[in-house]
Amino acid sequence: MEAFRAAWPFEGEAFWQTVFEMHKDKMQIKNPRVAIVNLEKIFTATFSLTTEKGFQAMSLRDLSSEAQISMGGLYSYIGSKEDLAGVIEGVLRACIDKVVAGLNQANLEPVDFLRTLIFSEIYMVEVLRPWYQFCFMEVKGLPRSQQQQTLELELRFEESLIEVFEKGAASGVFQCTNPQLLASQVTAQLEQWHLKQWKFKLRGVTNDDYAQFIFDNLMRCLRCETVVGP
Repeated sequence: MEAFRAAWPFEGEAFWQTVFEMHKDKMQIKNPRVAIVNLEKIFTATFSLTTEKGFQAMSLRDLSSEAQISMGGLYSYIGSKEDLAGVIEGVLRACIDKVVAGLNQANLEPVDFLRTLIFSEIYMVEVLRPWYQFCFMEVKGLPRSQQQQTLELELRFEESLIEVFEKGAASGVFQCTNPQLLASQVTAQLEQWHLKQWKFKLRGVTNDDYAQFIFDNLMRCLRCETVVGP
């Protein structure tokens, strides 16, 4: 986790600077120093209210009160709840794409790529938990176009898995007869980490424990004798 946080600035000022850069064309506020502080307030308040009452039941007036930003000030940052949901999905998608792109550029061997991808996904859930929870728990209440974008997050991740399964099979490292189903299985196991967090906490399972379990099980499914320890 420490190495992941050092490699990927998904927290603190650097992260909120990234959110600002992604969203600034749609905002009236152009001063990054002012915008970054208020964007953090707005999204933190959104996640708090979503957990409490659900995104559909949340009003912009509720958000204004929770974030302690006037309605006029709020509209300087977001035009509607749909805009807000779109930014949340876009930020999470960009974070996932950055990590996957970074792994691709590292030109890792299939086993190392899978291990790093699985651990990185678990760590991302820990660091970006409110963003994951919003995208996967509130998807039914979003407009159809945003529902589709959120669903594509999962499909894009599975495509990364399928690609490395096929690459490993072609080089003789893996044996895989159905990469699509295997990718779906691994994705479902990873999603359990943020959908059923209470269960893992109850059983004392750490993020490293769970990531290693998924990786080891995946190596067995791929009939790969090379299992790299944590």
